[in-house]
Amino acid sequence: MTASHSDPAALLHEVSAAVGAITRHLSVHQVLEVIVSSARRLVGADYAAIGIPDDDGGFAEFITDGIGEEQRLEIGPLPRQHGMLAAILAETEPIRLDDLRRDPRFRWWPKAHPAMAALLGVPIRDGDRILGIVVLTNDLGKPGFTAADTDLIELLASHAAIAITNARLYERSRELTVVEERNRLARELHDAVMQRLFSLRLSARAAGKLLPEDPAAARERLDEVEQLAAEAVAELRGVIVELRPADLDVHGLVETLRRHTALLDRLHDTSVHFAVRSPVDLSRDGEVEVLRLVQEALGNAFRHAKARNVTLTIESERITIADDGLGFDADEAATRGLGLLSMRERAKALGGDLHLATAPGEGTVVTLILDNASDDTEREGSDV
Repeated sequence: MTASHSDPAALLHEVSAAVGAITRHLSVHQVLEVIVSSARRLVGADYAAIGIPDDDGGFAEFITDGIGEEQRLEIGPLPRQHGMLAAILAETEPIRLDDLRRDPRFRWWPKAHPAMAALLGVPIRDGDRILGIVVLTNDLGKPGFTAADTDLIELLASHAAIAITNARLYERSRELTVVEERNRLARELHDAVMQRLFSLRLSARAAGKLLPEDPAAARERLDEVEQLAAEAVAELRGVIVELRPADLDVHGLVETLRRHTALLDRLHDTSVHFAVRSPVDLSRDGEVEVLRLVQEALGNAFRHAKARNVTLTIESERITIADDGLGFDADEAATRGLGLLSMRERAKALGGDLHLATAPGEGTVVTLILDNASDDTEREGSDV
């Protein structure tokens, strides 16, 4: 029993904090991690786990709290739906036992599994459907769980069901949005550009055949190629303009970046910090370029750097994305990294520069110079 059980105000604060933490996250996995840690803390359990069953007799997710990573690896693969876990999944009410080993439903533990006695198992229900289970246990010799503990975890499980459902809906909506946007972009590119490029290719081929015998006619064909290329570029730019995120029109660049970093902070374990030191004044097209460049830099920090902290700083003359991750060899990455090439091209389109300061093990700082400033401090590191 935790100290909060004897202090209603403290208990209410703990429950409120746990529920708030659960509902802040939009990633299903993060929601599960918060649930299991909150459950263990609320009742003072030695161990806690949350399991989300799959359709094949196992668990799609089984997250533990209180067991170290090394011991978890020694225990082995995810458990199956048998023994006490199956019982909790099958029951409509919580299971509370002083010694789970004496229950006939108990099977066995893997060799490296900690020896547990007291158990509290609560299903996470959405109507008649079981979304998962919360399991709490204590070491041998530790006290069992109380009716108050059961009430607390049932309350937590009811909020967990809502949070899991919302997180799944959010992830599904994002997937559908990405698919729809890709399909739309594919149609736009085909209709607006691919046909024009096909005509350009035919004209170029015809010019090549005419060149040995009729240079004047070949020149006319090359003029057509130039015109078709210009039209293709113009239409491609039109498609890009249509891809301007709606948030930019509604909120502007700074607020859009603020919302984007806040979303990343909720979705990932990495802490994302956002700071505005002075306003940014850009054209509509410039705002799109900056947004895409920053998104690419942030994406690199999450995908490759394994950073614990990422900071986005906005200033009138520069935008900086810094992380404390693994870092990398800038010279090598500049020759083969399409992401860095894309950011460099966007910086040039803005009439600015892109500076990169990084080295293996030293984190990364990406600086977009918006006014072509070139003092020595800014030039440290490698130009990308």
